[in-house]
Amino acid sequence: MSVFQDAAAAQFGPAPVGKQMKKRNVVAVWIGLPLITLGIYHLVWYYTIQAEMKEFDPREEKINPVGSLLTVMFGWILCYVPPLVSYYNTGKRIANAQRAAGLAQTCSPVVGLLLMFVFGLGTLYYQGELNKVVEHYGDAPAGSPVQLAA
Repeated sequence: MSVFQDAAAAQFGPAPVGKQMKKRNVVAVWIGLPLITLGIYHLVWYYTIQAEMKEFDPREEKINPVGSLLTVMFGWILCYVPPLVSYYNTGKRIANAQRAAGLAQTCSPVVGLLLMFVFGLGTLYYQGELNKVVEHYGDAPAGSPVQLAA
């Protein structure tokens, strides 16, 4: 550690630590596994990425994986708005994860939401954006501690 890092740690406390997310094949997540499982995998994936983002950045207390999943599953019953809001918020969470990793926020919630209407390409887009965060930390295995940007 340099003198400046020591001084910063003494003044602001230790840098936040999160858990590494899992890198997934974007095509498998988008079309392969959902076709094989008759759409069930999309729901598993959606819950899993919410839970991983919550563990990746513990400062993000607003993430409720079960609530997000239930909104996507049953929100269509009430009206079409709740699932759309949930998909939009997922894009914002991915952008926040990119920021927490010290990357540029390249994930656009609007683009992700609109792509959900085009052959479900939003899933492919969102997983690709999440993979950028995972790749930033190199070969760290999923679940291992990673240093977040301040």
